[in-house]
Amino acid sequence: MSDSGVFKIRPAGRHILTIGRDLIQDPYAAVVELVKNAYDADANEVTISFIKYVTSKKTLPDGREEVHYGIKIIIEDDGHGMTRSVVTDKWMVPSTDDKQIRKMSPKGRIMQGRKGIGRYASAILGNDLLLKTISAEDHNRTELLVNWSDFETAPYLSDVDILIETSETSENAGTTLLMTGDEIFLQEWNDIQFKQLKKELKKLMTPVKDTKVSQDSSFDIYLTIEGFDSVNLENEKIEPFPLFNLYDYRISGKINEAGNGLLVYEMQKARNSLPINLEFNYGKPTNCGSVDFDIRVFDREKEAIDDLIKRGLKDDSGNYVGKLEARRLLNENNGIGVYRNGFRIRPLGDPDFDWLELNKDRVQNPSKKIGSDQVIGIVSVENEEKSGLIEKSARDGLKENVSYEALKELTKEIISKLEERRFIYRSKAGISRKTLKVEKEFERLFSFDNLKKNVQSSLIRGKVDKTTSSEIMGAIDAQEKEQNAAAEALRETVAIYQGQATLGKIVNVIIHEGRKPLDFFKNQIPIFKKYYEQYEKGNVEVSSTLYDKVLKFADNSQILTNLFKKIDPLAAGKRGKKKSEFIKKEIESDFSVFESELKNIEWSVKISENKDIPVECWKQDVYSVFTNLIENSIFWMTKKDIQQKKISVDIHTVNDTVDYIDYRDTGPGIEKHLIESGAIFEPEFSTKTEGGTGLGLSIAGEAARRFGYDLKALYSESGAYFRLERLEDN
Repeated sequence: MSDSGVFKIRPAGRHILTIGRDLIQDPYAAVVELVKNAYDADANEVTISFIKYVTSKKTLPDGREEVHYGIKIIIEDDGHGMTRSVVTDKWMVPSTDDKQIRKMSPKGRIMQGRKGIGRYASAILGNDLLLKTISAEDHNRTELLVNWSDFETAPYLSDVDILIETSETSENAGTTLLMTGDEIFLQEWNDIQFKQLKKELKKLMTPVKDTKVSQDSSFDIYLTIEGFDSVNLENEKIEPFPLFNLYDYRISGKINEAGNGLLVYEMQKARNSLPINLEFNYGKPTNCGSVDFDIRVFDREKEAIDDLIKRGLKDDSGNYVGKLEARRLLNENNGIGVYRNGFRIRPLGDPDFDWLELNKDRVQNPSKKIGSDQVIGIVSVENEEKSGLIEKSARDGLKENVSYEALKELTKEIISKLEERRFIYRSKAGISRKTLKVEKEFERLFSFDNLKKNVQSSLIRGKVDKTTSSEIMGAIDAQEKEQNAAAEALRETVAIYQGQATLGKIVNVIIHEGRKPLDFFKNQIPIFKKYYEQYEKGNVEVSSTLYDKVLKFADNSQILTNLFKKIDPLAAGKRGKKKSEFIKKEIESDFSVFESELKNIEWSVKISENKDIPVECWKQDVYSVFTNLIENSIFWMTKKDIQQKKISVDIHTVNDTVDYIDYRDTGPGIEKHLIESGAIFEPEFSTKTEGGTGLGLSIAGEAARRFGYDLKALYSESGAYFRLERLEDN
């Protein structure tokens, strides 16, 4: 038997509850969705009321009174309301594309609820819903009542009948939603939940001007809580957190879709600081549309908390807070929120949702990086069509697509611009943890010159006889000699560790280069065995194949040998004595470590004289300098997608002596203020948003000094520019 026909999809009655109760993640999200609908209706204000009321009373046999309570949640706005036809043809149609088509409200507001399901969030708030809406268009009042239990029992959605009544009225336009719930729904709300709701509402709308939102967007939210023992409010206006304007550091501005824009850096940490305008060039399209940023950062040391309170930190009641309360406010109200058309996309911006992984980066570099508990920020994005940032239907964030990853990368790049300036200020002000430059500390620690001068002066003033003076000074000289020997041993140990740290930076290169011959061995050994077995059985025809295999084994073994030879200076456990090494040859050897990465990069090492010049040095130190410089160049030229990638090294000599060496690339270059401040050579400072340890240039600088040269960064309009300059006493 065969049968065929045309059928239609018939949604089950509980489909509406799936959209409402199952899809919306929590009651706060439900309230937020209904508030957004009021905004779409061009309301100037919306009032949210929670009322605990008595549902029944009963006198028990022992005389006690048994009282049962329920909850009423009322969301009332003064918007333009809905006509009967809008209610029947749009409000009652799940997933309608009405707002997606219209895009803008009559006032010019960009529609928030474009998925056509937000109103069904009311199912999570009560047993039923009474809708009363008065249209500004025809001055009619339309009412309907929805009992959500009807959908539980109805086989199909079309089986549920909803009565709608319409009548003329002289009342003002607007919409009221009344959700009534029993004790089960009442239990969802207590002091903790109301505090959380207030936080959600405070963060719902951006507290700063959003260039993407209509200027006629005055929208106030009021909250009333009545009948609850722990908390009662009467028409309290929801205001932004007072913390927002009390920042220590701030960076704000707009980046267009091409990746260009103007940022403004501000600091309230120092009273006499002025805003700094920063030209921003991302070097590539954002891949997430144009984005507005307003990132505000707080220091968390004891003194910083004191300053925060002095700037005027108050609680919701208008009272100045203490230190513990200030820390609590920071702990509970931090986070970088993503906003669209003025409204936050939950949960981005929640304190426990570190979507940018700031804490992970801070662990690697605590002196420079900020943690998520130090920042309150606003990232404002365009609509889904322009940005590619798609909000999940469950209202639990953005889909983790290419545009979302691009937004994360761009946001971290903006934050890094603030972190750079914050690092410099804190270093100069002596706030941050002091970082040590090893070579300078050795010089300071093991120098006896000042001691000998002071002792000599004291001996002369005390008229100590020459024999005693000589004995004292001789003892100091002996101690100096002994300490200098210890210092040299420590220097050698530190140099070895720095070489191995540099080796760690290029481990990806080593793995990439070594994987190919290792894969060859892994794949060819079974084949080699197979041919050898045939050869043993008398099949001499395979001998030529075996010979070819042996040659290829030899070739790949040589690749590994050459690789280990290249990195051997960095991996060495002992340094021995300095030797005269031809500098051009050593630098070219450093470039050979990056052979694969340099395939698409034009590089050259030139010398001002025709002959290579020897330099007294340790090979490890030359490697430490140039592998760090080369690795940085490759990273930035690749990251910024530079079209013509070039690296040049020019060795300038005078009278058979290397006077200075210039190193240049065609990457994005180094900002002038970072060069002038010397921050780029500070340990733990890095401009890499991910994976940067801040050790590379610091190690390179110290390695250069060990063979008599000073590594400097020079400003250039085109690319990074470094110079190794011979020290005067070398």
